[in-house]
Amino acid sequence: MEDRYLTPTALLDFNGQGLRDIVARHNWTALPEDERIGAVYDFVRDHIPFGYNSSDDLPASRVLADGYGQCNTKTTLLMALLRASGIGCRFHGATIDKRLQHGVMVRPLYWFAPASIIHSWAEVFVDGRWVGLEGVILDEDYLAGVRARTGRHSGPFLGYGVGTEDLADPPIEWRGTDTLIQATGVNQDFGVYDDPDSFYRVHGVNARGLKGWLYNEVMRKAMNRRVARIRAALSPRP
Repeated sequence: MEDRYLTPTALLDFNGQGLRDIVARHNWTALPEDERIGAVYDFVRDHIPFGYNSSDDLPASRVLADGYGQCNTKTTLLMALLRASGIGCRFHGATIDKRLQHGVMVRPLYWFAPASIIHSWAEVFVDGRWVGLEGVILDEDYLAGVRARTGRHSGPFLGYGVGTEDLADPPIEWRGTDTLIQATGVNQDFGVYDDPDSFYRVHGVNARGLKGWLYNEVMRKAMNRRVARIRAALSPRP
């Protein structure tokens, strides 16, 4: 594996003690490569629950400190922990249709959101090919809450942060193949980058300036309250 897929960056800051302590505590480096990928993946998927951070381009250590994340921030944390565990990985950038956020993004804020939203996932090289780990985004408890809240338990589903061909059995378990949970909402592919730093330098983040302030101070707080109620299978306020 090339060094560029294993080195730390400003965002993949696994040279700090916090991330290295996580790797050591779980003894991931002692596992065979396939099991190591799965163990790191499961940790980020279910121990770092779905939620909206203050920005897309946070360093991995900040995402870990927040204790929650969305597609872009959980991808950064996953990549940092994979590299810290000796697993090379790269970054895949895209956008998703904002309809995927319907049900999480409260009205009228939904109408102010851009039509396309920056999206990303990590990729690892397994058995001679790159495999996507997009399924890391949503924790199992949140998915169960979506099914309970919507009364939908199978079939294609787009909304509540989910974009899948089958809500009953989305391919989110690590089995050495692509994991997917928002894939049917992807509407533009920006291709692959060595790391998230390189991607954000080119494409930026979802909100800056006044829009960034509105997102951070109003939208994400309301969205995180909604996410908490969905996870608990409670009805959101009108």
